Amino acid sequence: MDGREFYSSLIRLHILHHAVQEPIFGLGIIEELARHGYKLSAGTLYPMLHDMESKGYLSSVEERAGRQLRKYYRATPQGKVMLEEAKEKVKELFGELFEEE
Repeated sequence: MDGREFYSSLIRLHILHHAVQEPIFGLGIIEELARHGYKLSAGTLYPMLHDMESKGYLSSVEERAGRQLRKYYRATPQGKVMLEEAKEKVKELFGELFEEE
């Protein structure tokens, strides 16, 4: 077992967290996630971004960056609410995982 099924939700929370702070783009978020120990390929990340956008958590705009067209994602109001709700759940779980026995 490699843990991917467990990490998928954590990665989505990371994406939402960063998309609330500032616009994100594919390669930038791949590099940010790598700093946290997640190794994602574009083939894994982009379907995740598209899924989060289709569910209303992210919105995107395309902007020209030099010669290339880059898609930037931001958290929607729904995404911000979801992140706040998830933070409460993570705090609760963190408390249970690390409480003294």
